[in-house]
Amino acid sequence: MNCSYMEKENARKKAFESIWNNDLDAVFSDVAAYYDRANIFASLGLMNSLRSRFISTIDIKPDYKVLDVCAGTNAIGIKLLKKQQNLTVYAVDRSIAMQKVGRNLAQRHGFHINGLISDVHHLPFPDNYFDVVTLQWATRHLRVIKVFSEIKRVLKPGGYFYHCDMLRPANKFIEEIYCLYLKACLPLIARAFRSGSTSLKCQPYFIQSIRMFYSTEELSHVLLELGYSNIIGRSILGGTVAFHKACKT
Repeated sequence: MNCSYMEKENARKKAFESIWNNDLDAVFSDVAAYYDRANIFASLGLMNSLRSRFISTIDIKPDYKVLDVCAGTNAIGIKLLKKQQNLTVYAVDRSIAMQKVGRNLAQRHGFHINGLISDVHHLPFPDNYFDVVTLQWATRHLRVIKVFSEIKRVLKPGGYFYHCDMLRPANKFIEEIYCLYLKACLPLIARAFRSGSTSLKCQPYFIQSIRMFYSTEELSHVLLELGYSNIIGRSILGGTVAFHKACKT
């Protein structure tokens, strides 16, 4: 693994490990009930379009086993089942509150998703098990190299990993504008949805986690160095969001 990426991972761990271990569960328990609505607000109404664009990149066939990592409210699993009902979908997340919302949403749509509460750095599945794995809107809260390695382990040879998240724009000017927007937006969301004290305390973290994260090209290089192939990385919205697709050969 490239030394600069290992240094970045170590720096992220040093800066954020306490928040990852001690605060994020409380944050997501606080926001679970309004998480999807808050994302629509924060994205200026673009979230549903972004989700649909991400789903359009995912190739699925009947009888596929699909794993949604950091599944949250099961929005991706539900969309995939609407696209192809003959799937077996698993969802893994560390937040009980988010998965409770996700289970109820799936049932409301008439779908069954196999939900598990687990640390995604150690996926509770055998090697070579899934045809498709997805991960979205959560990677900046994770140890990237560890999670991407685990995903590669549970993918079947020839299976694909699909990733979507907020990334650090490669253009410094866009990065500054983006962080200024987040700095203004997050307090408005907190006020509108009456966020709890832990969520309020973590607002600076959500901005700093972007500043210390990867650009689209850097994340493609991480996937390549971990042994994935056929990697496609596509930036949108000035590099603030990106989709990645990568194969386990």
